[in-house]
Amino acid sequence: MKTQGSSHVKTLSSVFPSLSFKVYTFDETLVKDLISSSIRQALDSPLNYARSYLSEILSSCVHRVIYLDSDVIVVDDIKKLWKTSLTGSRTIGAPEYCHANFTKYFSDRFWSDRNLSRVFDSKSPCYFNTGVMVIDLVRWREGDYTRKIENWMRIQKEERIYELGSLPPFLLVFSGEIEAIDHQWNQHGLGGDNVVSSCRSLHPGPVSLIHWSGKGKPWVRLDDGKPCPVDYLWAPYDLHKSQRQYLQYNQELEIL
Repeated sequence: MKTQGSSHVKTLSSVFPSLSFKVYTFDETLVKDLISSSIRQALDSPLNYARSYLSEILSSCVHRVIYLDSDVIVVDDIKKLWKTSLTGSRTIGAPEYCHANFTKYFSDRFWSDRNLSRVFDSKSPCYFNTGVMVIDLVRWREGDYTRKIENWMRIQKEERIYELGSLPPFLLVFSGEIEAIDHQWNQHGLGGDNVVSSCRSLHPGPVSLIHWSGKGKPWVRLDDGKPCPVDYLWAPYDLHKSQRQYLQYNQELEIL
């Protein structure tokens, strides 16, 4: 892992020589014993839970962060996202999807247990995707939200109240209390759903960030020679591909 990490750093440094960055290490033992199996094995990786520990991983002088999953491409000025105002006491900003069936993110056992489901009393909870978030780390630390997320993970180990890995604990803690950001900042679902790697198109309207959430990942489908049309948008930004492969993708895109 250390060698692989060093390789990634060298790649970033060579492609972006003027970029100043710092690499932080995530101690997987912090969360390993709290993880329950989910609907898809990839969701069980401890690294998926690193977002819950940003307030501890990063220096205390860091007051705000933009969290992005690794399967996204930003196609706009990210300063616009950075300037998101978190009003009142809101700790997180993210696009909300209130048309989604919120009840499906938790089991019948959860909804039938009032000791658990009352967490949403007096709230209007909506689904939000945790792959793109603006987070106020000062408020996060003050609210001790890492411990609250861990508490729900412990309940999950005993009660089995959800199936989707690191997402549901965020919904349990923050849903109904986040700052809604324009949907253009998370055009998600391009990897299909959590079970099937299906092809999907971009949603209508402006796009600032493209997100391959779901089972299908563009680098896998490109490598397998079975890409979806939208996967060709990923190819030019894949730092691990040779120039020959990049040109091949371009030629295939022109044919389409």
